[in-house]
Amino acid sequence: MSSVTIANLPRITRDELAQRLRTPSPSSIAIIDVRDSDHVGGHIRSSMHVPSSSLDFKIPELIRTLEDKETVVFHCALSQQRGPSAALRYIRERDRILRVERKSWGQKVVVLDGGFVKWQEKYGEDKNLTEAYQKDLWEYGY
Repeated sequence: MSSVTIANLPRITRDELAQRLRTPSPSSIAIIDVRDSDHVGGHIRSSMHVPSSSLDFKIPELIRTLEDKETVVFHCALSQQRGPSAALRYIRERDRILRVERKSWGQKVVVLDGGFVKWQEKYGEDKNLTEAYQKDLWEYGY
């Protein structure tokens, strides 16, 4: 069983993620946005929207789809509950499958520190990093 817990899940800052997305090969990273009805006002370019409410039955598909990714980033609005929970569920199911299949990956799973709320404060209006951004929805905070 994995020794990763909510408390010790690795984090990535918004600046580190932005830098990774600006590299010539951003395809080695996958971003999973687990916001539910609060998935409004924009999203990180190239992110996959997988609402936390549907995550349980989507995880096996995600594991297969993301097998070739070096890094998988999970986030929600603040990355305090849904994002870390989703990352932990992904890690546990991935590790279970790998044990059964006797495989190993070097994939790193991280959580976006501060979630989309912090992301949009700095990168919301950057069209290279954020899509469908609606500044007026964020004007007065989350």
